[in-house]
Parts: sequence; structure tokens; C-alpha cells
Amino acid sequence: MISSLELCEFIERGGVLCNVEGSTPAEIYRKVVDSLSLPADVDKELVFNELCEREKVLSTAVGNGIAIPHPRRPLMKTPEQQRIVVCFLKNPINMNAPDSLSVHTMFILLSASSQVHINVLSSLAKLIRKNEFKKLLETKPTLEQLVTAIKQTEFN
Repeated sequence: MISSLELCEFIERGGVLCNVEGSTPAEIYRKVVDSLSLPADVDKELVFNELCEREKVLSTAVGNGIAIPHPRRPLMKTPEQQRIVVCFLKNPINMNAPDSLSVHTMFILLSASSQVHINVLSSLAKLIRKNEFKKLLETKPTLEQLVTAIKQTEFN
């Protein structure tokens, strides 16, 4: 697991996108990837394709209107390139979540190693189980509000 400060660093690198339009995961991923400022050595088309391929294998929706899309393998070249892009959708979409709720928020994870990938997924899973954090996500918070809330949250 990673610390709340490390999680905040990932989100600060990735940023927050509000009112992302699309009716399918692929449409959302296309808009998000096209808007990202990625390092020159990271191919946007590869990121898009890997996100779509992962979604075909198994839905990344985790319930409560939240999804954690991620490629099946690390695509970032260095730890400094790792990021989480937080996306608040304009309209919730069906992603076959375990609780059947439509997804309104995505945490798109792009990591540089499998170990970091697993640790970030674990930390995100603990964070999104917190009721006060889930309620905050429904308000489409700014980057600053999101980071403040994460720093104040205990993961244990």
C-alpha cells in the first residue's frame, strides 16, 4: 500500500477532468487520453488501446459509481511519470459494475511498475470504501479539494 501523500502526488500529476462526455468506456478513454499531457516517450495510442483491452477482459467498475481503469501492464517509463487521472463524467455510464450502479467517477491509473500498480490499487480500494469520500466524489471536487480530503483520510 502507498501513503496518502504518495496517492496525492499521483493525482496531482494526473489532474482532475470534469464533465467528461461519452457513452462508453472507449469514448471516455479516447477523450481523456487525447487531453493528457504525457511524456514524449509514452505513446498515447498505446495507452488508449491498453485501457480498452483491459476493459474487454473484465470491467474496471468497482461499485458505488466508481471505476479504476488501468492497463494490464505498466506503461510509464519512470516513477516520476506515474499518475492517476480523476475523471468526473458528465453523464454516468453502465460499466457492468458488481452493484449494477452506473459509473460517475473514474480513477485512471498509469504506473511504471507492477508493484506500484498493485499498491496504488490497494490504497484506492481502501479510500473509496470511506463513506465521506464517496459523498465527496458525488460533488465533483476540484483537485485541491480532492487532495485535501485524501490527506485527511486514514487508510487503515
